[in-house]
Amino acid sequence: MQKRNSVAELWAAWLIGLMLAWASVGIAAAAPAPISASHGWFRYLMAQIPAGGFVTLHNDSAKTITLTGVSAASCGMAMLHRSVDNSGTDRMVMVHSIAIPPHRRVQFKPGDYHIMCMQPTMQVGQTVPVIFHFRDAPDLTVPFKIYGADQNPAKP
Repeated sequence: MQKRNSVAELWAAWLIGLMLAWASVGIAAAAPAPISASHGWFRYLMAQIPAGGFVTLHNDSAKTITLTGVSAASCGMAMLHRSVDNSGTDRMVMVHSIAIPPHRRVQFKPGDYHIMCMQPTMQVGQTVPVIFHFRDAPDLTVPFKIYGADQNPAKP
């Protein structure tokens, strides 16, 4: 003969299941993000000239994380670029990915890695979101402050 569960037993089982589900969400939410960013900014001149984007990315994990791209609604197109010395002449080249070693940082700065923002639709004084795309980590949205040609952001 089968024993029927009482309403109290069913209620207790449901409550325990709910508490376990909440606990697992809390554990997942408590895990630190593997990648973070600081000091995001664009140097904006005018809509007809590409804007340069600069930031410091921090890999806070124990594994290499690979940056594969960037996007921003305030750019007609956004690309990863790097300035390189070609026999005494600087030139910009497109970069398809950047490996960020464990517990290290990569700094995007004038004369090195930067975001090339084509057809910028931004204004000096604004803050715009930029989304970084990674192979080994979730996307990261970073606020970027907009500066003009004669303005300098605070040094990190």
